[in-house]
Amino acid sequence: MSRAAGELVGLTRWTCGVLAAYAMLTAAAGVAAWHKYQVLLAPPLPAQPDGSEALPLLNADMWFGNLRGWWSGATLVTVLVFSVWMSRMRDLAELVWPEGQRRGRAWLFFGWVVPVADVFVLKMFVNDLWAAARPVSRRERGHPLLTCWWLSVLAAGAAGTDALSALKHAHTAGQTSQALQRVMESDLLYVCAAALSAAVVWRLSGMLKQAVQVSLPS
Repeated sequence: MSRAAGELVGLTRWTCGVLAAYAMLTAAAGVAAWHKYQVLLAPPLPAQPDGSEALPLLNADMWFGNLRGWWSGATLVTVLVFSVWMSRMRDLAELVWPEGQRRGRAWLFFGWVVPVADVFVLKMFVNDLWAAARPVSRRERGHPLLTCWWLSVLAAGAAGTDALSALKHAHTAGQTSQALQRVMESDLLYVCAAALSAAVVWRLSGMLKQAVQVSLPS
C-alpha cells in the first residue's frame, strides 16, 4: 500500500499542477484578449508612410493568436490528465465499492464528446467515486463542491464556445470588441473551473486513499 499511496500522491500533485498551469495560461490568454480590446478602443494613429500605425494591432493580434493556440492545446492536455486521474480513482473505488460504480471506463472518453451525455455522465462518474470514498453509514452520491465544480465546467464550456464563435464571425472593430469581452468573461469562468477542479482532485484523492486504507488494512 505504501508504494500505491506514493503513486497516488504523485498523480494528485501532478494533476493539480497541470490544472494550476492551465489556469495561469488561461489568465495570460485573457490578458492578451484585454490588450487587443484596448488597442481596438484606442483612437487610430495617424497614417505613416511605412504603415507603422498598424503595428500595435498587429502585435496584439500576434500575442492573442499565439496564446489562444497554446490555450487550445493545453485544454486537450488538461482534459487528458484529468481523465487519467479519474481512471486511477476508479481503480480505488472498485476496491471499496465496485457495485456502486454505474458507468464503464469508456465514458471517461465518451463523456466529453457525446452530445447530451457530456452534460451529466462525467458528473455521475465523479459522484460514484465520491460515494465510494464516504463511510458506509453515510454513503451518498453528490456534494455541494461537486455541484459547484460541474456547473463551473459547463458554464465555462458554453461561454467559451459562444465567445469564440462570436469572435470568428466578427467583421467590424465593434463586433470584435464585443466578442473579446465575451472571451475575457469565459476565461474567468475557465479559471474558476480549473480552481474547483483542483479542489475536487485534492479532496477526493485524500478521501479515497483513506477509504482504501480502512477497507484493506495492511
